[in-house]
Amino acid sequence: MRHLGVLALFLFLSLIWGQTANGDDGRPTCRRCDLHHACNCSYSGFTRVPMVTDQALSLDLSFNNITMVTQDDLMGHSRLTLLDLHANGLAEIHPSAFDSLWSLEELDLSDNQLTVLNPKWFNKLELLQHLNLLNNPYSFLGSPSLFLGLSELRRLMFGGPDLKELRREDLSGVTHLEELTVNANNLDRYDSGTFGDIWPLGRVTLSLHGPFLTNPALAAAVLNDVCYPETRLTLSDLHLAHYVSVQPFKDSINMIRYLSLRNVSLSDEACVSMLALLDGVPLSSLSIVGLTLTGEGRWVTANRTDLRSMDEFFASDVTILDILKFAMVSELQYLLQYQKKLSIINAKLFLLSCYLTKMMVNTLYLDVSDNLLTDLTLTYMLCDSEETLQELRVLNISGNLLKSLSTLSRLVTKLTKLTQLDVSRTSYNSMPSSCSWPSTLRYLNISRAKLTIVTPCLPKSLEVLDLSYNDLKEFVLTMPILRELHLSGNKFLRLPAGGPYPNLQTLTIQSNTLNAFSLSDLQSYRRLENLEAGHNKFVCSCEFITFLHSQLTGSGDVKITDKHQTYVCDSPLYLQGEAVSQVNLSIIQCQPVLFVSVSCGVALLLGILVAGLLWRCHAFWFLKMTWAWLKAKRSSQRRRRQRNTEGTDPLLSFDAFVSYSEQDASWVENFLVPEMEEPSDSDSENPTSPLTLCLHKRDFLPGHWIMDNIMSAIERSRRTVFVLSENFVQSDWCRYELDFSHFWLFEAGGDTAILILLEPLSKDDVPKRFCKLRKLMSSTTYLEWPQEEERRPEFWRSLRNALRGDNEQEN
Repeated sequence: MRHLGVLALFLFLSLIWGQTANGDDGRPTCRRCDLHHACNCSYSGFTRVPMVTDQALSLDLSFNNITMVTQDDLMGHSRLTLLDLHANGLAEIHPSAFDSLWSLEELDLSDNQLTVLNPKWFNKLELLQHLNLLNNPYSFLGSPSLFLGLSELRRLMFGGPDLKELRREDLSGVTHLEELTVNANNLDRYDSGTFGDIWPLGRVTLSLHGPFLTNPALAAAVLNDVCYPETRLTLSDLHLAHYVSVQPFKDSINMIRYLSLRNVSLSDEACVSMLALLDGVPLSSLSIVGLTLTGEGRWVTANRTDLRSMDEFFASDVTILDILKFAMVSELQYLLQYQKKLSIINAKLFLLSCYLTKMMVNTLYLDVSDNLLTDLTLTYMLCDSEETLQELRVLNISGNLLKSLSTLSRLVTKLTKLTQLDVSRTSYNSMPSSCSWPSTLRYLNISRAKLTIVTPCLPKSLEVLDLSYNDLKEFVLTMPILRELHLSGNKFLRLPAGGPYPNLQTLTIQSNTLNAFSLSDLQSYRRLENLEAGHNKFVCSCEFITFLHSQLTGSGDVKITDKHQTYVCDSPLYLQGEAVSQVNLSIIQCQPVLFVSVSCGVALLLGILVAGLLWRCHAFWFLKMTWAWLKAKRSSQRRRRQRNTEGTDPLLSFDAFVSYSEQDASWVENFLVPEMEEPSDSDSENPTSPLTLCLHKRDFLPGHWIMDNIMSAIERSRRTVFVLSENFVQSDWCRYELDFSHFWLFEAGGDTAILILLEPLSKDDVPKRFCKLRKLMSSTTYLEWPQEEERRPEFWRSLRNALRGDNEQEN
């Protein structure tokens, strides 16, 4: 058993190796390519570049253990447009490794161990548009410039913790970029103008943590080269702790229109200095994501900052280290009063005063989601019955601690221009029977709450309604102008009736408990165009599968917009887990009545055809005769055993058994019987004794089964006489006992027959079922009934001799 286990393990490992190894050099093979020739070979543990189809358009080799790319690893991949070698520990690349990748548009070499960048890698990559060299341990880009031949380059990312210098010639060849990302937290040297020749420059992301702290002049030089009014600037990983750390912005701040800060910490001094720099500048948008405030919020000295040009302020993920000492005074209202678009997200905000919201006269968009607002503080923020936020169009208060939908509806009613309201991820568990809403409200999101029922509280003015991920079981409201309805993640058993929503165009009802839906369900929606109903518990009946197949192929008026793989059978059990698009049921399963009817019809037709064929071949006659003969044979054997037991000899009662047609009975009775059974004339010199004939009319015992009579008569007769005529062969069937006698004599091997032809008859006139009789007519002499009177004595003499046999010749 141990040897069998080792053999099985060896075979298994051989199979695995056979699936992953290919070629004489032992390179692994990756077969994870889809129909679009995109090969995803990430997280596969490869230590070498694997072999893939030469038809591949994209190749993802990220998160493997590939430390080297050789000259031949990528040969033959001229169609490849994307190559991702991110996070491999890659330390060595052959100078001509990428030479065959003429079509390459995107190359990712980030998070590896490349200490030196070789410009020969990119000599043949003339179509390269995106290049990522981030987070490798190189200290400089190298000379000559890496990017001299990359005229199509539009997205460039480079740098890392070891980058120490950037020289003027390092970016030669780069003329304009849509996106530039530079990680230079430890940069020591920067030649002014290095980035200055790149224009236009769409989006710039810089990590300059070290220069901002230790070399503000270097940071300022970098900012001066990338700051254009059209450029969106993002600075990440900054710690602005004092006045000096903010100075790099001094010369460039007037050129910045769009500024984003990511993962930044600010002290009170830095905040005041930053606000002083922003005073009166034409900054349009300020975004801060990952803000840590280390001070106490004492920014009173900056209360005259002019930010009237700032249309958008976005702050997310705000952390205040000493929340108990932090104090924001009302004099800071200038920070919020001019913005048209204001977002304070995940900032642990529990109160925004009515005094401030009254001053937000320009605010069109307000997002205070994921904070600590309650019904009480929301009432104070919206000034209860007083007017505020009169220009507001969009309000997002999702993810707060709200519980009363009636309070919300009452507060927002006075927002007379409000068109969109998002109160998702709240604690609403009930809905009042009636509510008041702004007549302008078109979009309402109450998803991911705890609602169990909907009421006419919802406004009829809505065009988009999102009730996803509640506990709803039905939705029956009249909403005449509703265009989109989102009901995913509830407990619906069927689609809502479409009549109340005459203008509905999009319906999403994923992840419910739908068993099925039909064409009539969809036709109840007059204008429905898009449907998403995947991830439900579908009963895969024949009707549903046929209908959904037609919908998935786009033949219906409604387009299924979610992935086809999300439509999976839940029952019956043998189809559970199967994608509906892959299920094909047979006609036996779908149309059992039709199948049985057709099958029975076909079987009946075949039966008729077979029966006709058997009838034509006289098979029934043979079967019937065989069965009759077997029964009669058993009766005969029983009589023999009885005679043997009694010790008596079989009694021959007849000289001949006569088989004839009923229409020839007169000849038999008027000629044959008198001639054979009556003694010859006394004048004859040699008188003969009479013969006894067995005729079925006369000699069969009444009350006995006809087969027994025939068998008994045959057994008790020395010969059998066939009286053949046209009447005999043209009749459909002779008498049953005559048919049996034919079968007994010729099919079952009985005694020799004597044939009498009453009229001229050839063997071809005899039915084919009497094949032995036909054969006998061609091989045996038969007697013909003479029409001349003078020849008849000779006929009778020959017949008597034939009946008596050789042992009983006349004297």
